[in-house]
Amino acid sequence: MTILTRRTMLKAMATAPAIGAAGAVIGMPHVAHAAEYELKYGNNLPLTHPLNIRAQEAAARIAKESNGKVEVKIFPNNQLGGDTDMLSQVRSGGLTFFTPSALVIATLVPVAAINAVGFAFSDYDQVWKAMDGKLGAHVREAISKVGLYAFEKMWDNGFRQMTSGDKPINSAADMAGLKIRVPVSPLSIAMFKGLGAAPTSLQFSEVYSSLQTRIVDAQENPLPIIQVAKLFEVQKYCSLSNHIWDGFWFIANGRAWKGLPPDLQAIVAGAINDAGMAQRGDIKALNQSVRTDLEAKGLAFNQPGPDSFRAKLRESGFYSEWKGRFGDEAWGLLEDAVGKLA
Repeated sequence: MTILTRRTMLKAMATAPAIGAAGAVIGMPHVAHAAEYELKYGNNLPLTHPLNIRAQEAAARIAKESNGKVEVKIFPNNQLGGDTDMLSQVRSGGLTFFTPSALVIATLVPVAAINAVGFAFSDYDQVWKAMDGKLGAHVREAISKVGLYAFEKMWDNGFRQMTSGDKPINSAADMAGLKIRVPVSPLSIAMFKGLGAAPTSLQFSEVYSSLQTRIVDAQENPLPIIQVAKLFEVQKYCSLSNHIWDGFWFIANGRAWKGLPPDLQAIVAGAINDAGMAQRGDIKALNQSVRTDLEAKGLAFNQPGPDSFRAKLRESGFYSEWKGRFGDEAWGLLEDAVGKLA
């Protein structure tokens, strides 16, 4: 398996296939005849992100193994619109593939948000036990009921971590009254309220200035976002809380998927699932290199355990409320992987 480091990712930026005017990836293996099946794949990430690097590898493999019968054209970086637009397009058939985060597809399939339950997963072992197992199968079945096909392997979008200005967050007690910026997500807002914090929903473009002027004292995001947005300039501490994990479902228009012959389905699914597995390793390595960089820039790290946070969420009724929303079956499958929550 190829391991992507920051250096190799930068190299990939220089050598990545060019993007044509229509957004299609150029540079796929030459085929003598036009492909029988041209499949369009849209996403919201730069071409240099591990997701797109691995997707290009999958596209090349699909072209080769199908003897040119299948061509996957990649449209990165919101070229075909925002998440809502692309979700609509993949439902209508204008787009064959899309990789929404679980929180995006949850607007259509509510149970898909279950992986974002606060402090559900302690580590990646628990994440993949659930999402590669019965919980993931349950969510895929729900996705199929809205006319979409979800591939077996989720791709990684990473754990979210908390940063703060005054003191590190070592336990749930440190959350009391904490003014923390959160995205506009009912699940996130409910979780931080349950922890006793004072969550404030702000656009991401406002986060840096709001931390700088102390409108809020803390925020939460994956490590690469903390790095790119230079939040280390206005925050002192990073608590590796792993409070929410989110991933990308690689989904297909149901009619288009069923229209592929079984042998080609096997080729496409094999390439996409294998690429997703490789991308998981890329994100893990990227997060470690980002942490090293952030530490060098003066951000102090600590790693609180989940027990006090889970206890507080249990006490506040957060888990009971969301168990009711997601249903006993889905909640039971989550607990099979992570242990008792509610």
